[in-house]
Amino acid sequence: MTDSDPVLHQWQREPLGRALIQAEAQLLAGTFDDVFGLELLQLGTWGVGRELLAPSRIRRQSVVADSAEASAGGDFVARLAHLPITNASVDAVLLPHTLERAADPHAVLREADRVLLGEGQLIVLGFRPASLWGLRAAVSRAGFPPGLRRILPASRVRDWLALLNYEIVNLRPYLYRLPRAPRGSIDSAIPSVLYRAWFYPWPAAAYVIKARKRVYTLTPIRPRLRERRPVFGGLVEPSA
Repeated sequence: MTDSDPVLHQWQREPLGRALIQAEAQLLAGTFDDVFGLELLQLGTWGVGRELLAPSRIRRQSVVADSAEASAGGDFVARLAHLPITNASVDAVLLPHTLERAADPHAVLREADRVLLGEGQLIVLGFRPASLWGLRAAVSRAGFPPGLRRILPASRVRDWLALLNYEIVNLRPYLYRLPRAPRGSIDSAIPSVLYRAWFYPWPAAAYVIKARKRVYTLTPIRPRLRERRPVFGGLVEPSA
């Protein structure tokens, strides 16, 4: 995270940012349907409040603000690559565009894997490079939305998750609108974020990946006993 976070938070209060955050909250409402447990962790602040966690039925929810953020708004502040959390103690982890803002996305992903329980679920939101939003981010010095260091394609995130033994449960594209402020009310802009309109020719600009952490236990193989040759009259059968 960088010092541009105040600019990002200001952008999220503008019409386009508000429409995006509210639409992502609706998107996660369906994603959280089969996410159960005791602890849900969001790494990195995204949005004005806790909009993204509101649809979850997990009671204990925590937002970890990165210690490099200029204005942290989470429940506690920590380095996302070195969390003060016990191993295998969290049921689900949400990364809302966190990897795209982190200085070392691999370290953040490994740390999320460390604190996640076996069979726990990891949810990643990201933007697509091959989109109008990705093109605007590429030509903008401050990134778009402001503060993004990079745009990670879904294929790369899937490869990283495969190396960590994750099973991809679902991958859904979204964000079917131009990267400009919506005309009219915010509520009228939300459907165009989630669903492709018949007149919209461009591909989705973002994706959500839902993955499950697989833990494979090793089954010890017992040594096979050597077969004994039959004994006749107490003596071993002679060989040919």
